[in-house]
Amino acid sequence: MTRQDSVWRVRSEGGREFTSAAVIAATGDYGTPFSLDIPGRAGFGGRVLHAAGYRSPGSFAGQRVIVVGGGNSAIQIAAELGPVADTTLATRRPVGWTPQKPLGRDLHWWLKHTRLDIAPVRRLLAKVPVSVLDDGHYRAALDRHGVDRRDMFSTFTSDGVLWADGVKEDVDAVVFATGYRPVFGYLTGSGALDAAGAPVHRGGLSTTVKGLGFVGIEFQRSFSSKTLRGVGRDAAWLLDRLSAPRG
Repeated sequence: MTRQDSVWRVRSEGGREFTSAAVIAATGDYGTPFSLDIPGRAGFGGRVLHAAGYRSPGSFAGQRVIVVGGGNSAIQIAAELGPVADTTLATRRPVGWTPQKPLGRDLHWWLKHTRLDIAPVRRLLAKVPVSVLDDGHYRAALDRHGVDRRDMFSTFTSDGVLWADGVKEDVDAVVFATGYRPVFGYLTGSGALDAAGAPVHRGGLSTTVKGLGFVGIEFQRSFSSKTLRGVGRDAAWLLDRLSAPRG
């Protein structure tokens, strides 16, 4: 994809070409799993996978499994594995818990009706540690099945891991529930990305390249920007600006 003479030229994987005065990058990041780069991984003889490849606990029955991560996905996978496998959560910090239904109402209801969903509080929310949304079900499941939490291991060994306290342990499998990262490779060289490959934008509108916008970025314009509740609002705002007459 390139921009020449105020026109975007886009070539599809099938070879078709399109031209447009404006382009919106709405590819999201759930197709690009992110795993920690931990020393020794290449020499580990067990199974390593990302949560994106996890399907069910059955294939882990009777095994020693570590789930890496402290968010909802990690907790839910660990809760599923607990009844069939010896499971531990490995995290950088203690797991934080947020009630699913404060005062009897779902948290998303409160966010919508207090309008925090659309509040421009990106800088504040971006600093809030990851927390697990739970009505008590998952926390109880972890306790019931003896799923413990340990500080993140430092390295892989051929048979397992080396924990932060220096203890080596044999492990059969490690599941990384460490999220995803946006990848905008099709915009490489366009001037739209910073040195880390992240879009340079304000509210989703590129500040470095004309005729370019983004949708679905976390905290793009509000708390709900990366959710079904907020993406439509952001898209309408963005289309209004991209379609405005150019002076």
